[in-house]
Amino acid sequence: MKIRCLIVDDEPLAIQLLQKHIAQLDFFEVMATCNNAATTLEILSRQPIDLLFLDIKMQQLSGLDLLKTLRHPPKTILTTAFREFALDGFELGVIDYLLKPITFDRFFKSIERYLNTTKYTVPDVLSSSEKQFIYLKSGHKYFKVDIQDILYAESLKDYVHVHTKEKVIISKYKISELEKELEGKGFLRIHRSFMVNLQHVTAFTANDIEIGQLELPIGDTYKALIQQLKK
Repeated sequence: MKIRCLIVDDEPLAIQLLQKHIAQLDFFEVMATCNNAATTLEILSRQPIDLLFLDIKMQQLSGLDLLKTLRHPPKTILTTAFREFALDGFELGVIDYLLKPITFDRFFKSIERYLNTTKYTVPDVLSSSEKQFIYLKSGHKYFKVDIQDILYAESLKDYVHVHTKEKVIISKYKISELEKELEGKGFLRIHRSFMVNLQHVTAFTANDIEIGQLELPIGDTYKALIQQLKK
């Protein structure tokens, strides 16, 4: 289930920019766009919306006044060119207050704030006990990675390098967190810095594991566990 978004703004270019930003997150979906309060109320009455991007300065009824009329408003991020309404917005419980023009960096911070206020976590946005993929954040994007395509993961300081069949994804992620995320899916920690997909292991000794032509070391504290592969 994707996160359903509604964009309300009386500036077509502002709508287009938000659509472009949202399109970079494949677990979000723009359900509708509109430019006035009346249409917004109609949309909200007929379909569920998880996240509302709402302009403040609109004809007839402002975004703030619209929020006040909603008994159960969706999570809301205000978008405006005016700084002076920020306090009013936060008093109404909005997630964030974006000043136009909205850069992707600033937009993404709002998305992270939204995710932190919901039951969703990035790897679980499309949750399923049997899912065969994870999401990894690299730069400003979340990449959907098929679990079966992961060869191994390597921890380097505050980052993990996830090596797949086609590319390497560098993510600010602890290898211990990734290990927990992939628990029960055929992965084995072999070193404080390495975790491998057993599906792609071609050979191993007491000291290293081979994935094709690549040799990865086995840490001393993991050697007893590796011996279980023989059984």
